[in-house]
Amino acid sequence: MTQKVALITGSTSGIGLSIAMRLAQSGHNIILNGFGDPQKIQWTANSIAEMYKIEVVHSNADMTKPDEIEKMIHMAQNSFGSLDIVVCNAGVQHVAPIDEFPPEKWDMILAINLTSAFHVIHHALPLMKEKKWGRIINIASAHALVASPFKSAYVAAKHGLAGLTKTVALEVAEHGITCNAICPGYVQTPLVDNQIQDTAKARGISPETVIRDVILGSQPTKEFVKVEDIAELAAYLSSDHAAAITGTMLSIDGGWTAH
Repeated sequence: MTQKVALITGSTSGIGLSIAMRLAQSGHNIILNGFGDPQKIQWTANSIAEMYKIEVVHSNADMTKPDEIEKMIHMAQNSFGSLDIVVCNAGVQHVAPIDEFPPEKWDMILAINLTSAFHVIHHALPLMKEKKWGRIINIASAHALVASPFKSAYVAAKHGLAGLTKTVALEVAEHGITCNAICPGYVQTPLVDNQIQDTAKARGISPETVIRDVILGSQPTKEFVKVEDIAELAAYLSSDHAAAITGTMLSIDGGWTAH
């Protein structure tokens, strides 16, 4: 593949980091984004750059702040001269009955899981249109397609992300740009580990029961989805071979949404 520039939000750990590493493996320069220990993040960036002989920079832009998102896109342009691939992956979760759901949690989840994707796409599209080529990948969820109790904000945000994906795909279809959403089932990431504890508290059951009956109970394979498999799908969608795939919700959920 021709070397391109890829920005992955929420990529200092979990799914985002795995996608960043896979795109680096394809020879693309990478912009990491996310919070964490600065020394550890720098070590990760240096390791990826050395391993794949590409360039890696990091932005600590807060996905709840539109001005920081805009500065991150400008940083990408200033660092590499272009921005070809964006993966909107940043996400947070909170589990609670809706009548007990803290309004501030609702606002934060909608801001990070949905509104940040709008701001990233809004500022990245002009750069893609200049080159008549671009790939936008939104990391949605099986919850972009189906609902679960106690996750009102997350489900609403992911359903919104599905709608945003389809709308953007239609708008840019004649510009050489695609926009798709990957809809994973449960992946054992720090986000899900925290969710297991929250769900156990909300439902009054043990964490082990949550994993068996709530988490993997939704997935016919009875296995967590692997981050490497999600990264491989993202790499394909980022390639020229996926030019005809746009406006789609691609499930990678162990059969969850086949029910």
